[in-house]
Amino acid sequence: MSNLTQPDAVPDAVVERLRFPVADELAERFASAGHRLYLVGGSVRDAVLGRLGNDLDFATDARPEQVQRLVAGWAEAVWDTGIAFGTVGARRHGTACEITTFRSDTYDRMSRNPEVRFGNSIEEDLVRRDFTVNAMAVDLSTKTFVDPHDGLSALAERRLDTPATPQESFADDPLRMMRAARFASQLGFTVEPRVLTAIGEMRDELGRITAERIQVELSKLLCGRHPRRGVELMVDTGLAEHVLPEVPAMRLEIDEHHQHKDVYQHSLVVLDQAIDLEEPDTEPDLVLRLAALLHDIGKPATRRHIEGGGVSFHHHEVVGAKMVRKRLRALRYSKDVTEDVAQLVFLHLRFHGYGRGEWTDSAVRRYVTDAGPLLSRLHKLVRADCTTRNRRKAAALRRTYDGLEERIARIAAEEDLARVRPDLDGNEIMRLLGLPPGPLVGQAWRFLKDLRLDRGPLEHDEAVAELRRWAAEQGITPSAEAPPPPPGE
Repeated sequence: MSNLTQPDAVPDAVVERLRFPVADELAERFASAGHRLYLVGGSVRDAVLGRLGNDLDFATDARPEQVQRLVAGWAEAVWDTGIAFGTVGARRHGTACEITTFRSDTYDRMSRNPEVRFGNSIEEDLVRRDFTVNAMAVDLSTKTFVDPHDGLSALAERRLDTPATPQESFADDPLRMMRAARFASQLGFTVEPRVLTAIGEMRDELGRITAERIQVELSKLLCGRHPRRGVELMVDTGLAEHVLPEVPAMRLEIDEHHQHKDVYQHSLVVLDQAIDLEEPDTEPDLVLRLAALLHDIGKPATRRHIEGGGVSFHHHEVVGAKMVRKRLRALRYSKDVTEDVAQLVFLHLRFHGYGRGEWTDSAVRRYVTDAGPLLSRLHKLVRADCTTRNRRKAAALRRTYDGLEERIARIAAEEDLARVRPDLDGNEIMRLLGLPPGPLVGQAWRFLKDLRLDRGPLEHDEAVAELRRWAAEQGITPSAEAPPPPPGE
């Protein structure tokens, strides 16, 4: 946003950025019918920032039915899923347009559902928006910049404030409190003191919002450029108690006799470091970021003071994985995201048993197999989890993990670890032991897989002998109907 050092010059620059066919064609159609059309909200904000995309938001004095008639025959596709709230959607030449009639809603303050009332002016519409940086508009017919709440200055100064009082704004839609934290993350904004005060006072109002909508805002926050800022805002205002209460719970009291790291601050550093390890020019990794933030949430429940000083957190990774599943399910995250984050939390301490390379090849195989497709993320999480200020210790940990990754690469090249399977498949197990499909076949398969992990690939005859030895120990006698082994076996 360094191009915002001269705010007075920005409107002309914004107007220049809006000279493209879709907006001009749409504005002409509305003007010909005697209506005004404005680019509004996030679209104007993004135009000021020089990053306007292909999803545009418009406001108009035309009523929804009139908007439908105006875009008919011009748009390649039209949808009316938001028409009850005054919004008609249209698409042309790859640009999605959402056109909303001026609004002057009132809210019952018990839910977030407004009593939809259409307004008559752009100023009336803008005052009901969430933040001043989203309360700017451009009249597309006259190319006039409309900024009644000085959102342009707020954008230049990276400040987040509300057009009305924050208490009014948040009472109308409590989810705006989460959006404040999200904008702090996405744009690096500083939230005005009066807004922070209102969030602290009104955080319980978030209970009116569904878990699904909170989850969407949280995910956007974590995938922003500065997620730590958003998390800190939620924790400092108490908003996190309604979203991720396990995060503020990590702020453990530290006394002079039982020294340990501040778990909350440590987790924020791990989040920062995990983001630094993401592949350049790729989408933010929500699973990795959730795992980095939540990897130690099991510590408060497992903290034990050690006689003579010190603190232990035995099995906090096991407890933490269970807590992760419970919280992410409550937030309605998908099963895949929930299980992936929980598995990373469960595995994040495994490396610390590696010592200076004492693991056998069997242990390395298990590490890889247990991580499965999460291995790359686990590498990043383990490396990010090193937050010691002791440079020598940090360098030693990096070298050790480098060594582990080299061993993984070597063994993988030799044994194709990505597809570790028993040396005998289920069909052969059933044939050799004369078993029908069922639990015993699964037990035999798992025995052979464990053997494969422990000893690496086996010759076929050796695998058969081990299977028969296992079957004898289990008291499994091949049925009379079992086919005889092939000649030479």
